[in-house]
Amino acid sequence: MTVSIYNTKSGKKEPFSPLEKGHIKLYVCGITAYDYCHIGHARSTLVFDMIVRYLRYKGFKVTYVRNFTDIDDKIIKRAQEQHTTTEELANRFINAFHEDMESLGNQHPDLEPKATENIPEIISIITDLIHKGYAYEVSGDVYFKVEKFAGYGSLSGRNLEDMMAGARISINEQKVNPMDFALWKSSKPGEPTWDSPWGPGRPGWHIECSAMSRKFLGESFDIHGGGKDLIFPHHENEIAQSEASTGKPFVGTWIHHGFVTIKDEKMSKSLGNFLTIREILEQYPAEVLRFFVFSSHYRTPLDFSETAMKDAQTGLDRLYTCLAEVAKLPEHGDPGQNPAAGKKNANKINSLVDRFVSAMDNDFNSAQALGHIFEVVKSMNAIRQTLPAAPAESDLALLRSGAKTITELAGIMGLLQHDPVAYIKTKQEKILSHLAIDPRTIESLLRDRTAARDEKNWSRADEIRDELLKNNIEIKDEADGTTSWQVKI
Repeated sequence: MTVSIYNTKSGKKEPFSPLEKGHIKLYVCGITAYDYCHIGHARSTLVFDMIVRYLRYKGFKVTYVRNFTDIDDKIIKRAQEQHTTTEELANRFINAFHEDMESLGNQHPDLEPKATENIPEIISIITDLIHKGYAYEVSGDVYFKVEKFAGYGSLSGRNLEDMMAGARISINEQKVNPMDFALWKSSKPGEPTWDSPWGPGRPGWHIECSAMSRKFLGESFDIHGGGKDLIFPHHENEIAQSEASTGKPFVGTWIHHGFVTIKDEKMSKSLGNFLTIREILEQYPAEVLRFFVFSSHYRTPLDFSETAMKDAQTGLDRLYTCLAEVAKLPEHGDPGQNPAAGKKNANKINSLVDRFVSAMDNDFNSAQALGHIFEVVKSMNAIRQTLPAAPAESDLALLRSGAKTITELAGIMGLLQHDPVAYIKTKQEKILSHLAIDPRTIESLLRDRTAARDEKNWSRADEIRDELLKNNIEIKDEADGTTSWQVKI
């Protein structure tokens, strides 16, 4: 089945086909390195990590480029505030970003270029734009002529005349048009500079990505991604300057993910709801955050809350519990035993790959794909709970096959990367350490319950069971008594 992707440029889902058969070239706008990354950055990196993993699962070769903006107004301002250099500041937060990505379990892009490492390529494009009449220099600054580029506004759906009517030009600016944007900025005293035909200065933000994407992926490539906040002006300006320079289509498919809010409010340091990746991972395991992100479609808004994260933890635990229970089943079964698995449950398990792929082919619908995994978990639990003491070989083979498939497909989202038995054991031990009941008390109550059952004192046996359940202790009864207990997670 062909992958269909929602293209921001066309405003609809389109069958995807790379320019080079079997090889997808993908560029994603990375961070401006002046502070620690927040949950919005986490969503962006997780979304494209998932997309790349899935495209590779489908058999494509993917060249994944994600840049670093390491020179920018914000970086200069922060460096001055901290009495350090822009290079030291940017490198410090690039290193912190890499640490965050490791903590999240993200795979590395193939290339992570920095803007400052590509100044010659930036200057070359600007020179070309001036030569072709799309840019002009004023007192060491170079601006792009938006009115000259006929397609300006096509990505964002904005009309240039309407934008111009609402724009304000500051007194000290010498732009021909208030919407013209900077390609090169002359340096102020104390700022880092690079030599150029227009004097010492530094690149504008937008031209950096045009230069880096062209250098590593070519003049035209397949997919460009980022958050919805980058559609205008950043990506709009990238299209204008790139296509004005080459005369060729810049990008085939534009992918933009939705915003992250916290308790339905936009993140803001002034509101005290600004959460960094590091702060979140102090409270929740990385896979819980991943589960939370992929439980919603990447284009929808995502609201972070304690309730949503607890729900994600519960869902993830349910997956691990199923896999752990299957792992504890006998290695071999009875080949002559009639299977407990009915046709409906067997079909659910055996068709998981097709249904998962169908969901992901439909614009990377991770929420629906996870839903299919949970349907299979339900079927597997139903089979497991009806297994006789000597289960059929076919049932064990079906359950092991289902567990293997779930693990492989969830891995596309970076989930279920731990040994399930060890995961559940660690989880239970952690919960038990915080319970108001200790193992010796549990064992004593179970002995009392066995005695009550022997005396047919069913009400007392039920009281003990209910008391243990209130303390998150589940028990398993057999014909000869209560044989085991476990912490309910």
